[in-house]
Amino acid sequence: MTIGASDLKRMFDAIAVAIEADRDRLCQLDGVIGDADHGIAMALGFNAVRDALASLDLAATEPTGLLNTAAKSFLNAVGASSGPLYATAFMRAAAAVKGKAELADSDVVALFQAMAQGIRDRGKAETGEKTMVDAWQPAAEAAGASNAAGKSLAESLQAALAAAERGAEATKDMIAAKGRSSRLGERSLGHMDPGAASAVTVIGAMQKSLA
Repeated sequence: MTIGASDLKRMFDAIAVAIEADRDRLCQLDGVIGDADHGIAMALGFNAVRDALASLDLAATEPTGLLNTAAKSFLNAVGASSGPLYATAFMRAAAAVKGKAELADSDVVALFQAMAQGIRDRGKAETGEKTMVDAWQPAAEAAGASNAAGKSLAESLQAALAAAERGAEATKDMIAAKGRSSRLGERSLGHMDPGAASAVTVIGAMQKSLA
């Protein structure tokens, strides 16, 4: 089974719906250690992506073009914090599948890994610093390992989601080293990082729609 532009559009629609449903929880998490606007920013970004993709001629659009459109519209809607991170993720994903009209399982896993790497590079964050990287990085590694072991895309994305959930959960025991919440020091302990929480929501929607 291959994944084309219309499947990726459906994936972004699913992410927008999932983030919208999770918006209040994400804002609450952010209220503890940030500005309480993470859910709003993420919803703005993914709703903007959904609107931008709705006007594309999908039959004439390759995955790379669709992903670059997603990057641009997310960044235009969300200039701060998560905006550049997800815009970079989608641009890296676009580069990873350049020239391909249809994506095989391994291409989708490469796209997923490129997103995680883009977020890491743009945010200059490593795992253990209480950021969305704590969910994205283990998810990308799990997807890659699962794909290398010959598992299906559904199984690889399921492994990614489980790893992201464990990673987000682990941020409760971390002291923030990056971003606004790092000013709190030990007061950030005991709280899940909102970026890691929203990463789980994004990855979960990707898994559900692409599997």
